[in-house]
Amino acid sequence: MPIQTNLFYEDLAPGQSASFGKTITDADIVLFAAVSGDTNPVHVSDIAAAASPFGHRIAHGLLSAGLISAVLGTRLPGPGTIYMSQTLHFLAPVPIGATVTATVEVIELLEHHHVRLRTTCETGGELVIEGEALVKVPSRAP
Repeated sequence: MPIQTNLFYEDLAPGQSASFGKTITDADIVLFAAVSGDTNPVHVSDIAAAASPFGHRIAHGLLSAGLISAVLGTRLPGPGTIYMSQTLHFLAPVPIGATVTATVEVIELLEHHHVRLRTTCETGGELVIEGEALVKVPSRAP
C-alpha cells in the first residue's frame, strides 16, 4: 500500500513529482480480467498469447495505467484528489513479472484548484505509458 501524503493546492508547485511501483503478477492480471471483464486472450491465455505479436501474455494496459491513480490518490497530490481527465499513450507491452513504476509530475497550477500533471509508467528503464492528467485538489482556503 502506498504511503499516503495529504497535500493541498497551496502546497503544489511545477516540478514536484512522486512515484509508486508494483510488480505485475499473474494473479493481478487474472483479477483485473475478472473485475474489468477484459478477457482478451493476449492477457489470459498462454496458447493464444504465444501466437500474438508479443509471443507471450502481457498485462492489460489499464492495469499499468491504474498505478497512476494510486500515485494521485495517495502521494501527489494525495487523498481528496478528484481525477478529472487522463490521456494515455501506450508505448510498449508489460510482461508478467515486470515492475511498473508510475510517476506523476506537476506541470501547471490552474484556476479552481485544478492541476495539470505529466503521467508516465516505466518498466526496466523503458517508458511504457505516457500522458497527462487533470485533477482537482483540496484547498486550505474556503
